[in-house]
Amino acid sequence: MVGVDGSEGSMAALTWAVAEAMLRGAPIHAVLAWQPPQFYPSPNDWSPRKGPSGESAQQLADAALTQVSGYGKAAVAGKDVKISCEALEGDPAQILVFSAVGAAMVVVGSHGHGGFVGALLGSVSQHVVAHAACPVIVIPVSTDLRARP
Repeated sequence: MVGVDGSEGSMAALTWAVAEAMLRGAPIHAVLAWQPPQFYPSPNDWSPRKGPSGESAQQLADAALTQVSGYGKAAVAGKDVKISCEALEGDPAQILVFSAVGAAMVVVGSHGHGGFVGALLGSVSQHVVAHAACPVIVIPVSTDLRARP
């Protein structure tokens, strides 16, 4: 299982997970945890909740699934690796720990979106390391400026 959020760290984790899956002949399950922006209450109990820019919760969920599916398909293009993708609403740290149940391993980037510069681990990767019931592989983001485009 690999946690993906589109950040440089998560894309490095996905790349590593694909290479490892090729070696092991194993499938990958990519998970993107998403949280909606602050929702405003609906005018009545039967109309869908709307976000600040008018999106419904279902539209946001669909967009998150499309995003993670795009990352997954791009990562395995031309490779003999099966990938499934899932977007789940909730706190990323808790979603990744929950999704890791039954997994052989979890792969995460050392930092995702919102990381503190200079920290060795981001809060999500640190939580996953501490709470996952399986081995956790943390892929560092390159600090070599020459390696960046």
